Amino acid sequence: MFSFFWLKEFLEDVQKQKTRAILTTVAIAWGSLTMILLMAFGSGLSFRLREGLLNAADRVLMIWNGQTSKKFEGLPTGREIRMIEDDARLLRESIPQIAEVSPQMGKWVRLRYGQQSASTYMEGVYPCFEFLRRMYPAQGGRFLNEKDLREKRRVVFLGPEVAEELFGKEVPIGKTITIDGVPFTVVGIMVKKVQTSMNNGPDSRRAVIPFSTFQSIYGWKTIHQMVVKPVRPMASKFVAQEIRRVLGKKYKFDPTDENALPIWDIAEVAKILDKIFKGMNIFLAILGGMTLVIAGVGVANIMYVVVKERTREIGIKRACGAKRKHILFQFIFEATLMAVVGGIIGFLLAIGIVKLVWLIPAEKGAMQFLGRPLLSLPVIMTSILVLGGVGILAGLFPARKAANVDPIEALRYE
Repeated sequence: MFSFFWLKEFLEDVQKQKTRAILTTVAIAWGSLTMILLMAFGSGLSFRLREGLLNAADRVLMIWNGQTSKKFEGLPTGREIRMIEDDARLLRESIPQIAEVSPQMGKWVRLRYGQQSASTYMEGVYPCFEFLRRMYPAQGGRFLNEKDLREKRRVVFLGPEVAEELFGKEVPIGKTITIDGVPFTVVGIMVKKVQTSMNNGPDSRRAVIPFSTFQSIYGWKTIHQMVVKPVRPMASKFVAQEIRRVLGKKYKFDPTDENALPIWDIAEVAKILDKIFKGMNIFLAILGGMTLVIAGVGVANIMYVVVKERTREIGIKRACGAKRKHILFQFIFEATLMAVVGGIIGFLLAIGIVKLVWLIPAEKGAMQFLGRPLLSLPVIMTSILVLGGVGILAGLFPARKAANVDPIEALRYE
């Protein structure tokens, strides 16, 4: 009942102060639009950068050969630690918290198909490498499997860029290429992905073959690195300690010697990035919120004018028994309603702009990070809370002035 009369009075006030009300609503809409877009672009950027890291290595531990920097059991420092394939099996059997493990060998090679050739980095890995490094096959192809590994098959999985260099528009699956003069059958092409971390080039230019095939061709025993996936990301620190304990026992080095076996924990890096992105999003929200606060000052100004023009009316209501809280809520309601109307307009405009931006191709360059804004639930909830707060604060002080009007003095007001 009260809200109906408040709405009616609000519309009457808008009619009296039409120009000022429109400008104030536009300011609120602009402030809402600015805040939502800043947060949406910030969320999109942080999501893409985080996914770019995980696309290079999905919450894994990357282990490299190292050199001892601490004396151990009478052995000197400076000893080289060189892992072999059996270490992967040893870790899997010794540490229950390990879900998957793959040794890696790699070298730069020359690929050739007909008259086309390309230079790329080739790796020999286990089939689980597909999930450890998010190297998913495009439709019609596959990644390496256990049979390829067991039978030392000469099959290869290619990145999309190097595949395009060799085959152009031709379908590569099932075709034969040569790698340093050795024939290989293409079994799959990787789906394109955003990648922000890499070694020896991006995965889009990678050639991947079974570990056993690589070893049989080149005869190497020492692996270059090992990729380990913990059962849970939270267990990564413990797993890293256990890896140094198990291999330290085998290779006779101090388990606390990080230089003997350098380990890069992607889960920890992802946590640090999450904190950085959260701080960046808060900063962007504050910038947008400041724009909205300035617009809220306009709402407060128009409400002060309304209070002044309706002083006599307020006095009559108070003289007829209207309580102070009714006057207070009425003006807060009107200010909040004005802010909500402007906020809805700004929100709808933001949705439209976000959808338009998503229509722009964003496969390369800066646009692949900046061209994918996200209207996530935190963005929407933050916008609603800030907008509601601005509306309430913009109406609170004029409302207090109206509620504190002395009825007798108000009736004398001209």
